[in-house]
Amino acid sequence: MRKALITRKTAETEISVDINLDGSGAYDIQTGVGFFDHMLDQLARHSLIDITLKASGDLHVDDHHTVEDSGIALGQAIAQALGDKRGIRRYGECHLPMDDAQLRCALDLSARPFLVWNVTFPSEKIGTFDTELVREFFQALSTHGGITLHIDQVHGINSHHIAEAAFKAVARALRMAVETDPRKGDAIPSTKGAL
Repeated sequence: MRKALITRKTAETEISVDINLDGSGAYDIQTGVGFFDHMLDQLARHSLIDITLKASGDLHVDDHHTVEDSGIALGQAIAQALGDKRGIRRYGECHLPMDDAQLRCALDLSARPFLVWNVTFPSEKIGTFDTELVREFFQALSTHGGITLHIDQVHGINSHHIAEAAFKAVARALRMAVETDPRKGDAIPSTKGAL
């Protein structure tokens, strides 16, 4: 089974992440940051990765450490659950519309982390949530998951829709990339023989 459990404790946060790559998109997310919980729910539901994530952090300061460290722990869990990546499709992509917003994601589970972020929010906040933290989450996920991650905004005028479309596009691309490829058996999807 392609599962992983990661715990991360620092002076700023304490996080536990339990995932199953071969799940149904079940989720139990509790970070104390309402909008972020909603986004992680979407990530689980649309990737079909079961995610249980519990975080307690220094929210009296702001949401930054909780969001970033959740991305770190989730990225580590994905990398651990993938193991040596035998038999996976490796690449994923999605072009996702959500009302006024349209975002596209392309990713490679390459073990070479790199984030390309071409997304602009028209507002600095979604409720009380800082929109700049969306990028911080994906940067942490990319770095610690070993993911080459490209997220591009085609258009959009509503910050909530833009953020949600980004999470859903990444989820759908991730679903594609982690799936096993029936034509490749247990081969590692690289001419190098390793990822």
